[in-house]
Amino acid sequence: MCVLAFAWHAHPSWLLVMAGNRDELHARPADALGRWDQPSDVIAGRDLESGGTWLGVSDRGRVAVVTNLRGFGRPEPDGPSRGALVTGALSGGRPYSDGFSDAELSHYNPFNLIMADRELAFFISNRPTITRAPLAPGVYGLSNGALDEPWTKTIRLKARLDEWLANSACGPETLLDDLRDESLGGVEIPPAGLSEVPQEPPPSPIFVRDPVYGTRCSTVVAIDANSRGIIIERRFDATGSLSGETALSFSWPA
Repeated sequence: MCVLAFAWHAHPSWLLVMAGNRDELHARPADALGRWDQPSDVIAGRDLESGGTWLGVSDRGRVAVVTNLRGFGRPEPDGPSRGALVTGALSGGRPYSDGFSDAELSHYNPFNLIMADRELAFFISNRPTITRAPLAPGVYGLSNGALDEPWTKTIRLKARLDEWLANSACGPETLLDDLRDESLGGVEIPPAGLSEVPQEPPPSPIFVRDPVYGTRCSTVVAIDANSRGIIIERRFDATGSLSGETALSFSWPA
C-alpha cells in the first residue's frame, strides 16, 4: 500500500477499520481480491509477479498490510518479496512479536508492516533498525515513511477516517469515495529521500492518476464489535477509471 488509515479499538461499534490505496506500475500483473486456494484462510488480492499481497484478512482472525519505506535508496532486486510478510502474518501461528526473526527481516527491502487481531495490533519496520512496537487503541496513518509521519495524503486520509468514525451510521463503503481524493491540499510533505519508484510523483495525493504508475486499487476493511467483517476492493485502470469491484464478507473467531 502507499497510503493507509487504520483504526483499532477506536470506536465501540468497530473493532477495526482500515482504508488504503495501492499505487503500483499498471504493467505489474495482479489478481483481484478473492479467497485464496493456498493458504485457504486468506482473503486478499495477489501480486502475480512475486506471489504475495499488499493487504489481506484471514479467517484465523488476523489482518495485515505492508507499505514500502522511502529514503533508503533503490531496492535490492534479489530481495525477498515484501508481500510475503503479509501472507506470513495472516497465516502464521506464532505471536506477532516473534513471528519474524531480526535476521529474516533484515533481508527485506525497506518496509512497514501492520498486523492486528482482536487482542493485539503490532507495527514492524526494518529501517533504519528493526522496530517492533505494540499499538495502543487509536487511529493511525501510514504512507511510505514512519508511522504517523505527517505526509499530506496521510493526514488527509486519517482525518477522513476520524470523521467517518464520528458519523459511523454511514456504511464502510463510503470510505472508498474518500480514497478517490486527487487534491494535494496545503500541508507540506517532509523530505522523504530517494523514491524506489522513479515514475512516482514526489508530492502525491491520496489517489494517483497516472498512466504508468498510479493507484491500482482502493481497499476498505471493516470489522464490527461482533467480529463480523467485510473487505471491499475497488480497482482502477491506467486512466484512473473504475475497472472492477469486489466485496467479501467474513467472520473472525469469537
